[in-house]
Amino acid sequence: MRGPFDYFIWLTGFFLEVYVVVCALTRKDFLPYASLNIYMGCAAFVTVGEFWKLHKYGFYSLEYRFYYYYTDCLLTVLLYFAVMGLYKHVFREMGVSRYIRWAAVLLLLATAGFSYLVVAHNKQNLGGRFVVEVAQNLYFVGVLLTYLLWAAVLKMRETRVRLIQLILALGVYFSAFAAVYAMRNLFPGLGLLRFVPPVVGTWLPLAWAYTFTKVPEEARLATARLVPARSTR
Repeated sequence: MRGPFDYFIWLTGFFLEVYVVVCALTRKDFLPYASLNIYMGCAAFVTVGEFWKLHKYGFYSLEYRFYYYYTDCLLTVLLYFAVMGLYKHVFREMGVSRYIRWAAVLLLLATAGFSYLVVAHNKQNLGGRFVVEVAQNLYFVGVLLTYLLWAAVLKMRETRVRLIQLILALGVYFSAFAAVYAMRNLFPGLGLLRFVPPVVGTWLPLAWAYTFTKVPEEARLATARLVPARSTR
């Protein structure tokens, strides 16, 4: 059964997701960060559907579990494309958007194919196991892609504060969920892990809500130039 803490986290995440989309629309930031806002909007709708499924069928029902795992897989795919959208922001001046888009599709197909091979031996519950495996693998791929993107930001000396904060928030989010999946595989009976995903799930809308509210698009990091001192004799 869900307790007061679960409902509090649920409502908090929902209102934050809605706030991010509304804030982006009112500040005319929706289109520049379309993939991020589409993900947030879909996450809000999924939260409403999850709440309805829970109260109609119950927490341990097959209907609720089916809805939860399939929508989680869908949201993970959308978040994956949100990461690729940030890649296009970082490499926009290099004119490689088309290559990034094709690379994203190929990597997604490769992840889905690998996930299918992992669960193909289990014919009785192939569909359910497959979506869980895809979501899990995409979290690990997301960690890798986010850290590679952060390395590119450092290499290119990116100074856009909003872009940097969006990437860092994603890095924390993917890393936390990847760690949860790893702990579940190592300790499947550890009940404490049930409380971690809902709490971690509120981190991303909270961080993005702060970024879109407090950090203007034109904000830049102050860079200091080191001028070698001339030696005097």
